[in-house]
Amino acid sequence: MFLTSYGLQNKIFKQALHFYFCKRKIFQCKCTNRMLKIQNSFSFLIFFLQLFLLACNSNPEQSEESVYLQDEQAIQQGETLFSQYCASCHAFDQNLIGPNLSGVTREASHDWLASFIQNAPEMIDNGDARATELYEQYKQYMPAFPMLKEQEIEALLSYMHTYDAQPVATGSVDTANAIRNPMPEKIPDSGLRLVLEKVLQAPATAEEGILARINRLQAIRQQGKERLFINDLRGKLYEIRDNSCQVFLDAKSYFPDFMEHPGWGTGLAHFEFHPEFDNNGLFYTTHTEKPGSGKADFAYDDSITVTVQYVLTEWKMDDPQAARFSGSSKELLRANMVTQIHGMQAIDFRPQAKPGDPDYGLLYIGVGDGGASFGGYPFIPHRKDGIWGAVLRIDPKGNNSKNGNYGIPDDNPWVNEPGALGEVYCYGFRNPHHFSWDPSGQTLYVTDIGQHQIEEVNIAIPGGDYGWPEREGTFVINTNGKADLIYPLPADDPDHYVYPVVQYDHDEGNAIMGGGVYQGKQVPPLQGKYIFGDIVNGRIFFAATEEMKLGQQAPVYSLSLRLKDETETTDFKTLTGVERVALRIGEDSQHQLYFFTKSDGMLYRVIGSENATVQPDTALHSQIE
Repeated sequence: MFLTSYGLQNKIFKQALHFYFCKRKIFQCKCTNRMLKIQNSFSFLIFFLQLFLLACNSNPEQSEESVYLQDEQAIQQGETLFSQYCASCHAFDQNLIGPNLSGVTREASHDWLASFIQNAPEMIDNGDARATELYEQYKQYMPAFPMLKEQEIEALLSYMHTYDAQPVATGSVDTANAIRNPMPEKIPDSGLRLVLEKVLQAPATAEEGILARINRLQAIRQQGKERLFINDLRGKLYEIRDNSCQVFLDAKSYFPDFMEHPGWGTGLAHFEFHPEFDNNGLFYTTHTEKPGSGKADFAYDDSITVTVQYVLTEWKMDDPQAARFSGSSKELLRANMVTQIHGMQAIDFRPQAKPGDPDYGLLYIGVGDGGASFGGYPFIPHRKDGIWGAVLRIDPKGNNSKNGNYGIPDDNPWVNEPGALGEVYCYGFRNPHHFSWDPSGQTLYVTDIGQHQIEEVNIAIPGGDYGWPEREGTFVINTNGKADLIYPLPADDPDHYVYPVVQYDHDEGNAIMGGGVYQGKQVPPLQGKYIFGDIVNGRIFFAATEEMKLGQQAPVYSLSLRLKDETETTDFKTLTGVERVALRIGEDSQHQLYFFTKSDGMLYRVIGSENATVQPDTALHSQIE
């Protein structure tokens, strides 16, 4: 508190000092009696000391208030910035992904808060006590916000300063029965170490922070040859040729209201090629735009906040063989989102479907809850008449949708149910972030990123209800309670919920990254295993597909890593040099496994494996016991 009021104290001190010396000079001129001069000098010294003590003990609230902007315009700007950058993780009435922020400007100094917002990871890495304590409590890094200008940070802090510390409401919150550590058993090490080689580093699309926001890797076969693509959320879709990234499409240049922000998952989120791309030149992307950029096909009441709009676009190339896009585009659908998180994250065709199959040419779309569940609108997801928190299944070449831009398959589960949305295939997800099929094409795995406790892998079934926001994994969560508390399933648990086949808690990681069932030749021990990882800490896991069955959770094992030409075990935190790795997983047309990290734009290829307890030159491709 002394630091925040130092400026006011210093001003009072200078005024007192000036007043003292002026008075002293007057008395020295007028007084001839030595004792009177001493007496008066002493009295003014006492006066000065009283003023100084007054400054040191001045009203801390008054000095604190002077640090923050008070004008209404700045506070309104701060509210807008908070909605854009903070509301998905923070609130003023309870802990969410991050801590409750009510009263934070009274607990921490202005300068500390400004520095933390600017670059929290740096403060944690440098050992700042408060920053480290927050990291240990919430088990993840808050992203840096280097794009915020000093004036914007001041406005943001001024808005936050309008919230005094709020007492925790415990009367309606059951804390006694909450589960503090839902999965106390640690994930065991498999003993298998993957050998990686660096392939390339994606071009930087920013000068600071996350330099290359690479997000998805996909391979297609065209006239017997492979074409490998990777996207950057800032709008670039690259083709990887000769171990370098060549721009295939600059999507941002086509959309005036295109928006992307690090930490949001926004931008050019996903892409997918039509199974007949070689002939029809069709491929699809999802991206984000500013609120109100277009009329939403899926919206909610006007009184509810819209932070971003997600758009699904169909592109048609003039020449499918061309190295760079030239052609036309068509908007298929547009949806409003309450916050910037949990949007339209995944789009995929079932790769095994053949012409004549019911699934051939049908596009699966993963739509998150948009942050509505703990953003004040828990009634938006978990319903059949909306797309939020659901997996959709559409025919992009059809036209029987409400807007006429795509088709609704007649074998979707609720296509004929009054009041339901025909596009919905299954629902009850927080953030269905990644899709993958088993080699037979019969099983669709959907990874769902959790809130505060549980990360999960699900098997998608038509008409399935996966529980969010009433369930997180195999636990109860209460949107009217505290977001960081979960509870055991009730004895009379309804039988309509579908539970995950794999789950882990936040002692192991913070956000699941789906991979797929391994079919490559480089790591025989992983054949038939479902490979996945954690976005934040970069750990790699697997589970046996034969144990991933509805009604049970398969055991999970971890994998270690080593770089080619190195001898020591490493991990992605070490390789990237940061705590927030931002891991992604992909494969090429030969099912060779790739890992890549958004934090530094590096792409790695898995070239082999070994027993982690023996020397690398004698252990390549050794088997798991």
